[in-house]
Amino acid sequence: MTVIQNVLWLLVLIGVMILIHELGHFWAARYFDVRVDVFSFGFGPRLFGFRKGETDYRFSAVLFGGYVKMAGEQPGDEHSDDPRGFLAKPRWQRMIIAFAGPIMNVVLAVGVLTGLYMVKYQKVIEPAISGVIGYVTPDSPAAKAGIRAGDRIVKIDDKAYPNWEDISLKEGTNAHQALSVTIERDGKQFTVLVTPNLDDRTGMGMAGWSEQDQVQLGTISPGMPADKAGLKKGDLILSANGQPVRSVLRFHDTIRSSNGKPVTLDLERAGQKKTITVQPVFSKMDGPERWMIGAIVERKVKVETTRLSLPDALAESLRQNYKGASLIYQFLAKMLERNMSPKSITGPIGIAQLSGEAAREGPSAFFMLMSMVSLNLAIFNLLPIPILDGGVIVMLLIEMLMRRDMSMQVKEAVFKVGFVFIMVIVAFVIYNDISKILPAG
Repeated sequence: MTVIQNVLWLLVLIGVMILIHELGHFWAARYFDVRVDVFSFGFGPRLFGFRKGETDYRFSAVLFGGYVKMAGEQPGDEHSDDPRGFLAKPRWQRMIIAFAGPIMNVVLAVGVLTGLYMVKYQKVIEPAISGVIGYVTPDSPAAKAGIRAGDRIVKIDDKAYPNWEDISLKEGTNAHQALSVTIERDGKQFTVLVTPNLDDRTGMGMAGWSEQDQVQLGTISPGMPADKAGLKKGDLILSANGQPVRSVLRFHDTIRSSNGKPVTLDLERAGQKKTITVQPVFSKMDGPERWMIGAIVERKVKVETTRLSLPDALAESLRQNYKGASLIYQFLAKMLERNMSPKSITGPIGIAQLSGEAAREGPSAFFMLMSMVSLNLAIFNLLPIPILDGGVIVMLLIEMLMRRDMSMQVKEAVFKVGFVFIMVIVAFVIYNDISKILPAG
């Protein structure tokens, strides 16, 4: 049932993204008097619809996104010589039509967050002292550098007094790259070099440290030890086997090093303290076989919930989307530098899981995900890859510089290469998603 829900919410999420994208192309094409033959909700054979003017508005068999078919859109089309065809229009008009899809996705991303912030804006309350380490995994890069629990990171590379978002970003995007880390311990400061390892599963750098914070349980997997023992989502973990738990990594290491022995948890639920013993199982449920209890463990984030006025909500939405776009380009650059792995990319299966989880969590989480995916779709489509909008734009720019059209043979070859490249990317991200779900070996 969960899988079906995930797929349905993925259809809703991606369907909205692609339809908004295609509406951008449609409106721009109509504005420049390009003949639009088909505006389809979905792909594949036509199910039903209606014709208005020269455009067939249809629902197709595969209700996943949609597309706009313009006359003479591709080299070799039967209507490529139509004076109202896409290729017959001036290059600057074609460039605007190509830009219009990604721009609409950006507008959607900004608009969704603006509306959400006007109803519910949650601001994370940072601790008074930032950068305090709650746990260091034995034999990790941080441990080998002499870092201990209780130390405070006061500088990492060029970032002074970083919060854990800053630290995690530096750590995750710099695998195999030495980071200069200034530590404060007992009122004294010293600097060490920490070289994060590349985590094969996430494709990101891991230093082996974790923030000092309260730890709580998230989603509980039905039928797993946490569920059988009576643990609940929202339980605040105070200690495990008598040892204080002040970080997510500490809790994970305690469970994984249990070797199947029962783990006694002291926790707080609705203001009352409880003690529950849970029996880990050796499972391959969500990756490599290891000891687990079947519960997501997360930081207890303190948030302040308010509502923003329209100007403030728009300003905050623009700030968050600019930050998100900057991170996406930074991740792409780090992959090219091999400081991150392409395994960090999430494909349709991963997005389906995120869609289902966000929808079950509530409208706010789902709209946040919608904004993020819409922004990612806009940026992906602007990459200079043939067949994508970015590839079309680059070819138009080249033709503008050449002051003549490329030959039809060149255009057809470029589009074929682009199609193959996109299919390779699709195959990779699907394989990548599956490899994260199936057990190793």
